[in-house]
Amino acid sequence: METRTEISSLGEFGLIKRINEKIKTTLPDTIRGIGDDAAVIDSGEEYGLLTSDMLLEGVHFDLTFFPLKHLGYKAIAINVSDIAAMNGIPRQVIVNLAVSNRFSVEAIDELYEGIKVACKDFNVDLVGGDTSSSRSGLMISVSVFGKVGKEKIAYRNTAKPNDLLCVTGDLGGAYLGLQLLEREKQVFLANPNMQPELEGKDYVIQRQLRPEARMDVIYELESAGVIPTSMIDVSDGLASDLLHICAQSGVGAVVFEERLPIDEQTFLAASELNIGPITAALNGGEDYELLFTVSQASYELIKNNPKITFIGYMTDKKDEIVLHTKGDSRVPITAQGWT
Repeated sequence: METRTEISSLGEFGLIKRINEKIKTTLPDTIRGIGDDAAVIDSGEEYGLLTSDMLLEGVHFDLTFFPLKHLGYKAIAINVSDIAAMNGIPRQVIVNLAVSNRFSVEAIDELYEGIKVACKDFNVDLVGGDTSSSRSGLMISVSVFGKVGKEKIAYRNTAKPNDLLCVTGDLGGAYLGLQLLEREKQVFLANPNMQPELEGKDYVIQRQLRPEARMDVIYELESAGVIPTSMIDVSDGLASDLLHICAQSGVGAVVFEERLPIDEQTFLAASELNIGPITAALNGGEDYELLFTVSQASYELIKNNPKITFIGYMTDKKDEIVLHTKGDSRVPITAQGWT
């Protein structure tokens, strides 16, 4: 009798690892396959970058509170973020769509309005895709092609001991925005006459519904003459994504709790929801900020950039990835992110 292994016993990353172990690339122009934010293809003078992501109704989004226009924007932004995480520039996108018969033509127009705005914001062309019917709601799959100079590419596995650890923007807001939206949904379901209590929470709501890919920072790093020694985008949570860099680079890390960038509205939402803001910052995910390392020589070139926070440094102790707390103790960082 054949044995059956539940996918849940492996988890997402375990499943990816298992697939990767069975796949071998053979073409000379395939520079990197599974294991980074994007695949890397030799296209002559530059590297081509290819990434893909799916958004499934009921898994990745809830249309009770997610406007279709914002959903279209987010679908493009989170894929562009993967190109940014390779220090690349996005060029073309393909959008695949599966829709059930509860969606009207006007609803699809609204979705594509968001896609169109995102394509304009990130300077990419929508060049095709596939459409299909669906028996279980809406599914969006986006692929992005980008480019990067061969000497400018940033991988996950090239951080070095003594490199400085940086993150863009602020953390935890997207997760808390989701918690607020979920709470208001439950209130609405219990009493449809109740008005949502979201006043003053626009920032964290926006972080969830309409995230931005940090291409602005990629352009600013280039202007400053800085090439990150490693980089990843914060999709699964700072802790989880830092562990990817450490595991693949064979290094450890020290993160200073007091240096974690958290917006004031995120603090307020965390307090209201009785969630620790540091927990949200480390494990929330979906911030789509860039987590990257730079050499110490690069510090002077970007130390005054208000969009970048230096949160720690890398070490040669690959089994020690720790949070240096405000109380001066060191706590192991573990991945509590999404699966």
